[in-house]
Amino acid sequence: MRIERENPARTDEVVGTVAVADADAVDAAVRRARSAQAAWADTDLAHRAELLRQGVARLREHLEELAELTARETGKVLADARGEAGFAATVLGFYADRGEALLTDGGYDDQRGRMVVRHRPFGVVAAVTPWNAPLILTMLKLAPALVAGNAVVVKPSPLAPFGVSRLLELVATGLPEGLVQVVHGGAETASALVAHPGVDRVAFTGGDAAGRAIAGLAARALTPSVLELGGNDPAVLLDDVELGEAAMERLVMATFATSGQVCMAVKRLYVHRSRLDEAVDAFCAAADRVLRLGDPLHAGSSAGPVVSAASAERVEGLVDEARAAGASVLPLGVVDPDTDLSRGYYVRPTLVLGAAEESRIVAEEQFGPTLPVLAFDSVEEVVSRANAGELGLGASVWSADEDRAFDVARRLEAGFAFVNTHNRTGMALHAPFGGVKRSGWGREYGDEGLMEYVQPCVVHAPAVFRAGAAGLAANAYPG
Repeated sequence: MRIERENPARTDEVVGTVAVADADAVDAAVRRARSAQAAWADTDLAHRAELLRQGVARLREHLEELAELTARETGKVLADARGEAGFAATVLGFYADRGEALLTDGGYDDQRGRMVVRHRPFGVVAAVTPWNAPLILTMLKLAPALVAGNAVVVKPSPLAPFGVSRLLELVATGLPEGLVQVVHGGAETASALVAHPGVDRVAFTGGDAAGRAIAGLAARALTPSVLELGGNDPAVLLDDVELGEAAMERLVMATFATSGQVCMAVKRLYVHRSRLDEAVDAFCAAADRVLRLGDPLHAGSSAGPVVSAASAERVEGLVDEARAAGASVLPLGVVDPDTDLSRGYYVRPTLVLGAAEESRIVAEEQFGPTLPVLAFDSVEEVVSRANAGELGLGASVWSADEDRAFDVARRLEAGFAFVNTHNRTGMALHAPFGGVKRSGWGREYGDEGLMEYVQPCVVHAPAVFRAGAAGLAANAYPG
């Protein structure tokens, strides 16, 4: 059985096909990975890091190839896909460097006794990755896992199999044969991988329903996991917000990059009532400057199609439902005149004004190119409204007073709160990223993202039991 992937910008164009891995193929991939892992874990850490730095160089040599594959299979605009491929290489280099700093054995040998703390890899890591940022979200699992001494089996989304496969091939060149594996397919393939007894750690990024299924399978096998699930990120514009062109362009792209199909995109915009009209005007003007809906491969496009017909239907349904309930809908940006929108899954970006707080377009993660705008009157009120719901991935606060923004941001129930920006422009390689509440557990990025893939193991000889020491009673607690 094979999966055929269409280009969401031109649905009559087939990007390619991949073979679906059944349970036997998954088993073979896990076994190959396990066979390679022990020797890799025993490889000197500095040498592991150097081999991975060579992978960074190969990725940069093939940047355009990776970018075009990703653009064609996901609908992500080419410039965005190029940036993603470059950032994936940067992440690999970052963890190659941080591994040497973090994973060297620690401990002490002094008057307290002797202790060695080593960082043991889990073994085989199963990485189940999504389609919306396939290269970077794969690398955020692959890089720290490999640096730490694990083998990795990746199951990419069937909507984005090709860029990930090529990325894995480039990274794996020069590494032990079998250390990096890929299996393709849908839910059945993912289930076979996550439930496999040879898997020692599961890493997943994706939606709520799939996350629950993955977490359940991992729990039944007692396999530890790290999950990054969805978000319904609020952006809060306080009454002293600066509405300059650069800030508003940043806010527009934080909302509509990848056509809004980003877990940490702005999903709800709360504006102080005294600045509402001004902010809407500034947002629309910024969208006219920077938001151009068109074919992902056309120069100048900053938004492409959504990934599938089902995604387009869902987003358009949310907008239509809000309009029918009395909300106003404002189209945003411009359309590339050389793009035939009827050939793909294009959805015009919109602002939705006047939607009720309990409406689906506000209460649910839209994951598409639309944004509800809501007025608020006090900080207490907006904090309560922003914290409503079960998700807590990202949030942002916008204010001319940075201290005030930090004070408000600390009160938001989010794993990562941005100040005067949102989404990728507010990220940092050294800052751990992940959700609270139902947005998952564990962290990516930062030193914490590397430590997710090791287990601290201790060898300890207390000083009280050294020759000539007083010792302790046979069942005493330590001092």
